[in-house]
Amino acid sequence: MFGRALLVVLATVCAGQSARAVEIKAGDWTFTASGNVNVHYINSKCEDETIPGVAGGLACRGAAGEDRSSSVSNGLLPAALAIGASTTQRGYDLSVTFGFFPGVSTNDGSPNLQQGADLLNTGLGSTSLDIRQVFLTFGNDSMGEFMLGRNIGLFQADAILNDMTLPGVGSGNTNYATPANTSLGSIGLGYIYTDWLAQMNYTTPDLGGLKITLGIFDPLEPIVQNVAIPESAPGFHGKIAYTNGPVYLSASFITQDHEGETDAQDFDSFGFDVGGKVTFGGAEIMGWYYKGEGVGTTALYLLSDDRQGNERDSDGFLAQITYKFGDTKVGVNYGESNLDLASGEAPSFLVETNKKYTVGVYHSLTENLTLLAEFSDTKSEAHNGVENDSSNFNIGAYMSF
Repeated sequence: MFGRALLVVLATVCAGQSARAVEIKAGDWTFTASGNVNVHYINSKCEDETIPGVAGGLACRGAAGEDRSSSVSNGLLPAALAIGASTTQRGYDLSVTFGFFPGVSTNDGSPNLQQGADLLNTGLGSTSLDIRQVFLTFGNDSMGEFMLGRNIGLFQADAILNDMTLPGVGSGNTNYATPANTSLGSIGLGYIYTDWLAQMNYTTPDLGGLKITLGIFDPLEPIVQNVAIPESAPGFHGKIAYTNGPVYLSASFITQDHEGETDAQDFDSFGFDVGGKVTFGGAEIMGWYYKGEGVGTTALYLLSDDRQGNERDSDGFLAQITYKFGDTKVGVNYGESNLDLASGEAPSFLVETNKKYTVGVYHSLTENLTLLAEFSDTKSEAHNGVENDSSNFNIGAYMSF
C-alpha cells in the first residue's frame, strides 16, 4: 500500500541500495517497521555579522564575532521510525501508517524550526519528537487508492525526494550555534518545502505507467500572519506522474484562498512544478522547475504576500547530475529560488534570490549503510543589492532498515 511503499522508496533513495522494512505476520495483518538514523559533522563558514542580513536569506550569518561553527546533527532528514499495518478485506487493500521523526540535536520545540537566540545549545536539554505521518489508505488495483490523514504533500514532493542531499546535509543553514534537527538540503534553494499536510487524496490505478492524484488539504495560514483566521475552503492539490523504464516525469499543482485580517488583505495562491529524471547506465540527470503566485519561498506561504493583499510571485529550479560506479555515487546539483516584489513594493532587504551548489560523494558500505561527504556554497541576494555568502562541509553516515 501507499504508506509502506512511500517509506521503502524513501529509504531506497537515501541508501542507494535496496532497503526492506521489517515485516511480521499476525493473522490476516502484516505489521511493518522501517526507518533511518543519520548523523553528520557539519562545519560552516558564515557571512560576517557586520554585513547586513538578507530578510529571508538562507546563507548563515556569524554572531558575537564568530563566523565559523561546528555541530553534530541530523542532515536534511531527521531520524525516522515508521510503523504500519496492512491487510486485504473483501477485495480492498487497507493500511495505516504512523511516522515518528526524532533528531539528535538539543531542541525542545519543533524539530523543524531553529531555536531562538535565547534558547542556547546547553546541557540538560533534550530532543523533540516530530510526528509527521498519521494516515490510512484503502483501495485496490482496479479502483485506485484513497489516502486520508497527515502525509507528505504533492507539490514539490518529487524535487525533494530526488535531491541527492536527502541522506546528507546540503545547505547547513540551520545547523549553527543553536541547531535544529534538520538542515536545508536544497529547500528554498531550488524548490519549496513540500511539507506534511492533513489531506484527503485519490490516486488512479496505473494507466500504462501514468498515475493521477487529486485531493484537498487542511488550509495553511501564511507564516507571517499574526492572527488565526478561519479559511472558508480547503486547499487543493494534484499530481500527474509517468514512468517508462529509465524515464520518470511528473507535474503537480497547489492552490488555496487566504483570508486576511481585513477583506483588503485577502489573496489567492497558485503554484505548479514540472520535471523529471532519466537514467543512462550509472548516470542520472534530474531537473525540476516551479512557479508560484502567492506561494512564497522556502516554505509554503512564507513571504507569500506584502500583508496588504498583494501576492509575490516566485519561481526556481533544481538541476542535478549523479554518476554511480560500483558502490560509490558522486554528484553535483545547483538550485535557485527567486522571489519578486509585490505590485508597488519598494526594494528592500527582502530576499530576491537564494541559490547554492552542492558536490557530494555517497558510498554504500553495506546494503543499508551509506557513508557520505558534501560541500555546499549558499548565496542570498536582496532586492536592494545586499549579498550574504556562506559555505559548509559535512561528513557522516546514514543507516536505514
